[in-house]
Amino acid sequence: MRPERSWWKTWLVPVLLIGAGLGTTVYFVQHPGGPMAARVLTYEHVGTLAVQHVSMVVVSSLAAVATAVPLGILVSRRRLRVVGTVVENVVNVAQTVPSIAVIALFFTVLGLGFNTAVFALWLYSLLPILRNTYAGIISVPPGVLEAATGMGMPPVRILTRIELPLAFPIIMAGVRTAVVVNVGTATLATFIGAGGFGHLIVTGITVQRLPLLLCGCILSALLAVLCDHLLGLVEERVRGAS
Repeated sequence: MRPERSWWKTWLVPVLLIGAGLGTTVYFVQHPGGPMAARVLTYEHVGTLAVQHVSMVVVSSLAAVATAVPLGILVSRRRLRVVGTVVENVVNVAQTVPSIAVIALFFTVLGLGFNTAVFALWLYSLLPILRNTYAGIISVPPGVLEAATGMGMPPVRILTRIELPLAFPIIMAGVRTAVVVNVGTATLATFIGAGGFGHLIVTGITVQRLPLLLCGCILSALLAVLCDHLLGLVEERVRGAS
């Protein structure tokens, strides 16, 4: 097991990122760049947009993990390896579809609002998690699996005690990628009435107010870095405990 880091080293970066987000909000609320932007840049409104953005990212990402990891495990089984190869190729092709196109497609079917945005983000974030889960499990050395089988370990125990622990770093890389992409893609959800920091960005472009644009961009970037760092801490903790 790795030696545990002190709590301040663990939480220093998240605290700094949250502080930078609060400082950014305070600065732009106090310096909105005009009365038109001041009506949008209020503490209450920015807080509401933050809650909307975080909610979309958290709900869609958790749903994607709950869906893509079991599916990746399923298609990585020896009897379904051919299906897994096909799924991996389909996922690679689907990843090239622009995120705005995915949101626009489901807007035409499901309408406006939070649920449509979450569904589109969930579908878009499935791809990297599914691909990495499949790739991580099939990359486990065959000799390790043969040794486990020779020791009499049942398939379920081999999966939980050998395959998943060895594939965990690759799976987590897919989860971290999906979450960071989700944070950026969620800014587009404002086009279907789901709010989020994208509202500040789009409003800033529309009314040509740079403070609005910068506030939305900076807060989105800080949130992406914060999510990636927190997931890195989770990965480190799980690997250290195994």
